[in-house]
Amino acid sequence: MAKQVVKPSVVTKSTKSDTVKTNSLPFVFDKTNYLLMISGVVVIIIGFILMSGGATTDKNVFPAEEIYSFRRITLAPMVVLLGFGIEIVAILKRPAQA
Repeated sequence: MAKQVVKPSVVTKSTKSDTVKTNSLPFVFDKTNYLLMISGVVVIIIGFILMSGGATTDKNVFPAEEIYSFRRITLAPMVVLLGFGIEIVAILKRPAQA
């Protein structure tokens, strides 16, 4: 095996004349955007919770009235789509100008 030679890194000291002023960039989103994003995620999670369930203890029993209920087939997907719509609005909403 060949030995690997590690060269020390060069460290330079900066003085006051060498420092560069950095401008602080404003956030892309406003507080309202973040609140809308959080509420959209909460609505999406509620939609997926509405879809869950329908478990049975017996593998041979198929509870069709539970699985194909209005809540799981219609309501839950609409709630999830509403959550994604809230997310789109949160992303596209322009922040207030100061």
